[in-house]
Amino acid sequence: MSAALGLGKDILIVTGMSGAGKSTVLNTLEDLGWETVDNLPLRLLDRLLDAPLPEGTVSDALPLAVGLGPRTRDFDPDRVIRRIRALRDHHGHDVGMLFLDCAGTELERRYSETRRRHPLAPDRLASDGIARERELLAPLRDWANRLIDTTNLRANDLAQQIRATFERDAEGPTLSVISFGFARGLPRNADLVFDMRFLRNPHWEPALRAGTGLDPDVAAYVAADPAYDAAIGQIEALLELLIPRYRAEGKAYVTVAIGCTGGRHRSVHVATRIGSRLRDQGFSPTIVHRDLGAAPQDSLEGSPATK
Repeated sequence: MSAALGLGKDILIVTGMSGAGKSTVLNTLEDLGWETVDNLPLRLLDRLLDAPLPEGTVSDALPLAVGLGPRTRDFDPDRVIRRIRALRDHHGHDVGMLFLDCAGTELERRYSETRRRHPLAPDRLASDGIARERELLAPLRDWANRLIDTTNLRANDLAQQIRATFERDAEGPTLSVISFGFARGLPRNADLVFDMRFLRNPHWEPALRAGTGLDPDVAAYVAADPAYDAAIGQIEALLELLIPRYRAEGKAYVTVAIGCTGGRHRSVHVATRIGSRLRDQGFSPTIVHRDLGAAPQDSLEGSPATK
């Protein structure tokens, strides 16, 4: 599939053996921002291509994945091939075909575990339907320009392979770094939470209390804590390891929450530093200071003995 779509549309036909993972592929492509439709009769494809794009679509280059198989109405492999050639030759679309194959014994095991009936053998053994389907789909398997054998792949392995092949957004998940105060509750939807209450607290320094972690003197005070360099450095290294792994798993949003007691000093400074470090490493975090505008309050900060 091309990265540049030109005047045509990028279309991927997803087909293959029933039970080989077509639903997993379509769901993964949808997570990657593709428009997906399953079991669409070919005679309706032109109507789909002419229809207005979904609301919120920012580009007419939205790629399309179409699932086809024996359960598709009027399914005929030779007609599919002719239609794809017409889309390429006469309409300028970039059309590819992904065929999902799987060993018959593994397909039988999957049907046995799920207790589903094979679509081509509703009243017979699954093995009969598998053999008939393999014969029916042979022209598409031979013609497809991509083939994945899922015999030894779990659903998650297949999804990762699809993401690695078709993902277009190199920036990864939407990344947020949020500072907050534990006294006002945890942020909603936080994926990773780091507690900065082990660092000395500027609130108990009269000259620093009214300031915030964005002020240089407050930041310097926090950074002078003996545990600061080692602890924050390890947190940054952990995030640099985990964020690409989240991306590989297809996670769309990652929220890192940095907390202290009141959410005005330690967490604000550390969140700012971590956000800057992630930018330097090629990520694009959004930094939010949730409780920065809250008024200082001794009762929220514990006692000077715990600073």
